[in-house]
Amino acid sequence: MLVIGVNDADKTTTIGKLANNLTNAGAKVVIGAADTFRAAAIEQLKVWADRSEASFVASTQGADAAGVAFETVKRAKQVAPTPTPVLFDTAGRLQNTSELMAELAKIIRVMRKVDEDAPHETLLVLDATVGQNALSQVENFRSVTEITGLVMTKLDGTAKGGVLVALAQRHAIPIHFIGVGERAEDLQAFSAQSFARALVGLPN
Repeated sequence: MLVIGVNDADKTTTIGKLANNLTNAGAKVVIGAADTFRAAAIEQLKVWADRSEASFVASTQGADAAGVAFETVKRAKQVAPTPTPVLFDTAGRLQNTSELMAELAKIIRVMRKVDEDAPHETLLVLDATVGQNALSQVENFRSVTEITGLVMTKLDGTAKGGVLVALAQRHAIPIHFIGVGERAEDLQAFSAQSFARALVGLPN
């Protein structure tokens, strides 16, 4: 599962929560820290990996992100045939920054040297506070890779995430999770009915 998005969308935290929830469900998780731009991202993800008892693959700040992706897929293959969820963190990138989008494409190419079907899932993490800008984020990231699901974070504040309605109409990408807080259990499975009622101010 490749997790992508712009800066400050809460990708790293989302991966940590996913890892924790998967471990609690009995899975052996592998996490790849392919955000090599920020040392803090590697450290933050290591804390989540330790907390969820996940296998952790990382390098130093400034290292080749594609190399981390390659090693992570190799690590997961070593525990086959046991199904192993693999979660990749990637650097936050502006959707209009061509060199960083090219790096994302390289990560995918390198992963496919180990597993030709990788990534099996690509989640785009969207910040609920960005409003209509989420539409251009989806369009630009889709030019680099297929997006199989969306995660909307920061719905614990005043933002209601109404742009998800426009995204569903325009792109028909499944919405898998919403983030409503900092705890692992605050990453919740998306419910269209509950979301629609909350959006218009009705109780669930």
